[in-house]
Amino acid sequence: MSGGLRLDEIVARLGGVMQGDGSVVVAQVGSLLSAQAGQIAFLVNPKLRTQLQTTRASAVIVPPQFAGDTDLPRIVHPDAYTYYARVVALLNPPAGRQPGLHQGAVVRSAMPPSASIGENVVVGEGVSFGENVTLLPGCVIGDRVTIGDDSLLYPNVVVYHDCVIGQRAIIHSGAVIGADGFGFARDGECWIKIPQIGRVVIGNDVEIGANTSIDRGALDDTLIGDGVKLDNQIQIGHNCSIGEHTAMAGCVGMAGSTRVGRRCTIGGAGMISGHLELADDVHISGGTLVAKSLLKPGQYTGVFPLSGHPEWLHNAAQIRRLAKLAERVAELEKKIERLEKTS
Repeated sequence: MSGGLRLDEIVARLGGVMQGDGSVVVAQVGSLLSAQAGQIAFLVNPKLRTQLQTTRASAVIVPPQFAGDTDLPRIVHPDAYTYYARVVALLNPPAGRQPGLHQGAVVRSAMPPSASIGENVVVGEGVSFGENVTLLPGCVIGDRVTIGDDSLLYPNVVVYHDCVIGQRAIIHSGAVIGADGFGFARDGECWIKIPQIGRVVIGNDVEIGANTSIDRGALDDTLIGDGVKLDNQIQIGHNCSIGEHTAMAGCVGMAGSTRVGRRCTIGGAGMISGHLELADDVHISGGTLVAKSLLKPGQYTGVFPLSGHPEWLHNAAQIRRLAKLAERVAELEKKIERLEKTS
């Protein structure tokens, strides 16, 4: 993260229109909901307009149609999302990389006595280990990672920088914690990478299956609550939040910024679209696509029954006719109602 830039300096580099005090200095980007003083937030979704009135950000990025909705210093640009992506990159330049090969091993005497380190384990700077932490061969732990007491990381687990793992975690081989979320903004025909500056924060008593990936947050952290159990080959997108004691079976995919409540279960290959909310005690059947928020507890299933291919083609064709059939039924009901009134 840089030491900060004045708003008028940002405009001079990236364009846009400055409205308000251009001497305000910002050092980081945040969401309207979570930003603090010294940060700049942005508005893209019109549904979040009311948050302009309550945000604690020092400045905002807005499209022209919303420029009059706030008195904060603001940068006005027609493509506020792409502009936000460029500001994040400007305030978070890539860290310098030391040329050459890492030594590939850690001197045991440099580790806490309680930590058991296998062969070819790479440990970053400022890592904090609890008591009785075991890292098996091939683990890679990034800078400033925290791992709680009695945790076990199986071979070839990767934990990226700044992530937090609670006590008694079990993380199986091939899991990746804290890789970049899928954050890109379109600029013409090209895609601009949005630096992912959040973390992954994992609670206590969490188990994560083999080859499961949990992406770091774009701005806010990705949160995994206490007692969560994740099976193999699960994908958790950036900025997701999973409530305590929720369990997910293999091959579940969860798009970014979705919030799952406590004690939920998601069956194998369940797909959860982004920016949704699942209430506590929601249970999703295997293979179900969830495309809307589920605000009441209960069992939800969206799997079309299996059938022979010719029968499936016939049924699919009928489904496409349902809208027209519904309109015809509604017209017939109106005609019957008129006839009954005149009889």
